[in-house]
Amino acid sequence: MAVPSSPSLLLVAAMVLCAATTPGAAQAVTTRKYHFDVGMTSVTRLCGTKSIATVNGQFPGPTLFAREGDHVEVNVVNNSPYNMSIHWHGVRQLLSGWYDGPSYVTQCPIQPGQSYVYRFQIVGQRGTLWWHAHISWLRATVHGPIVILPPAGVPYPFPAPEAEVPLMFGEWWRNDTEAVIAQALRTGGGPNVSDAYTMNGLPGPLYACSAKDTFRLKVKPGKTYMLRLINAALNDELFFAVASHTLTVVDVDALYVKPFAVETLIIAPGQTSNVLLTAKPAYPGARYYMLARPYTNTQGTFDNTTVAGILEYEHDDPATGKSLPIYRPTLPQINDTSAVSNYTAKLRSLASAAYPAAVPQAVDREFLFTVGLGTHPCAPGSPVNGSTCQGPNGTARFAASINNVSFVLPTTALLQSHYTGMSKGVYASDFPFAPPRPFNYTGTPPNNTNVMTGTKALVLPFGTAVELVMQDTSILGAESHPLHLHGFNFFVVGQGFGNYDPAKDPAKFNLVDPVERNTVGVPAGGWVAIRFRADNPGVWFMHCHLEVHMSWGLKMAWLVLDGNLPNQKLPPPPADLPSSS
Repeated sequence: MAVPSSPSLLLVAAMVLCAATTPGAAQAVTTRKYHFDVGMTSVTRLCGTKSIATVNGQFPGPTLFAREGDHVEVNVVNNSPYNMSIHWHGVRQLLSGWYDGPSYVTQCPIQPGQSYVYRFQIVGQRGTLWWHAHISWLRATVHGPIVILPPAGVPYPFPAPEAEVPLMFGEWWRNDTEAVIAQALRTGGGPNVSDAYTMNGLPGPLYACSAKDTFRLKVKPGKTYMLRLINAALNDELFFAVASHTLTVVDVDALYVKPFAVETLIIAPGQTSNVLLTAKPAYPGARYYMLARPYTNTQGTFDNTTVAGILEYEHDDPATGKSLPIYRPTLPQINDTSAVSNYTAKLRSLASAAYPAAVPQAVDREFLFTVGLGTHPCAPGSPVNGSTCQGPNGTARFAASINNVSFVLPTTALLQSHYTGMSKGVYASDFPFAPPRPFNYTGTPPNNTNVMTGTKALVLPFGTAVELVMQDTSILGAESHPLHLHGFNFFVVGQGFGNYDPAKDPAKFNLVDPVERNTVGVPAGGWVAIRFRADNPGVWFMHCHLEVHMSWGLKMAWLVLDGNLPNQKLPPPPADLPSSS
């Protein structure tokens, strides 16, 4: 059975890295090398044992440590039976698009028995990111933290914590997730849901057989701790709280924010957040649950369970701790959209002299993307309510789209097709700038809910300042959609409920200190506006980070052309780039 990554080991690794790059010490090598062996490991959870894909036999996988400015090399050897690729989620990949990782977008997958060395630099980012498999649903177990420390000698813009602990939320599935999504795509219906949530791979005491599999955080009275939160769950946004303790948010998606205190926070799949937790000034004689459970507006089934970890105060007598009372936080209702909105409204960039918010004040191109669910017709010859027609009302198949285009992954990587000029038959460069048929997006759905399919990219000249409004739709029910953009950070300049109004809403945009992110939730029944500058040539995926929605086609690609200067051009592909054969 794999042993989950130990928080104490993670702290030791962090301290070793700090020591190796302390000012005055011998200059550390700036290239940090890792070896990832992807293979199958037997793991026991929820009273049962199953074989899962892991990295180096760990679930979650090993933590990748680096400093801002470091170069990173990760040799990924695929000893699993699956095709594999690894995405370094949130790493900007400046001029290193060949190493971004999404299968059939920037690379063909690494086939069983093959390997690939990912090479990239951490530029202008510090905080917490993560890595995960980016093919099918394999990221359910193939994932781990990325801890990015500031450059040597540069302090945090807040008091240094006593210790730092990655805390990764995930899901546990009794069934094979590859079989779950394969069945859903075969039938056209919704997939089965997970059986539990996890903290650092552990379900905790609220699930059967799981009291021994509980994440425990030991703290000292009066000390402050940094929790590096990561939501690696496939399909669930999560509320998180610690009983009787306040959390101070200081960083999201590896970018500092103006600190603010909350009792509860929301974190969507793909998002990260660093929070400070200050222990009570004296030994309290109690223990405290750390709880996470889903936020959702879905009309279908979902995993309506709660994962618990335990916050414990260090005490001289371990036996005393076992008899202490344990307190539980109060979390918002599962569909509490106002709690989500109130939380996200508090997020602001630091916008200081040292960490400015370089939001584009003027834009060159404006786009409106509708995002949401829809349908495909039943397969030809399928009977209604048949085996390939188990979607809405048993008369269609589930689909999802952006601007009514349900994206189909090619069999040749988009970036390679673009670089070689051989895009014909692989993708088209005519992704729609706006919905092809406007309608009341958050009102009564249109009679025809079918979406088109295609492999399309939206082309941007290098340096284009982009404003993108993403509008949720009420087709098959309004839902929140966490959208992740590869290759860029972006500024969240506005959001609201209902239909976006281009005549009135831009006047309320925040162009001073908007939060900067790589993954943002499109509000259920609402819209969000982002701005970014297309200063990174290549092909960049954008998709919903709810895996079921991405499987149904809620994804697209941006193609950023080369600029005129040498440092604005995509380098040639590496010699060991995986091939499609």
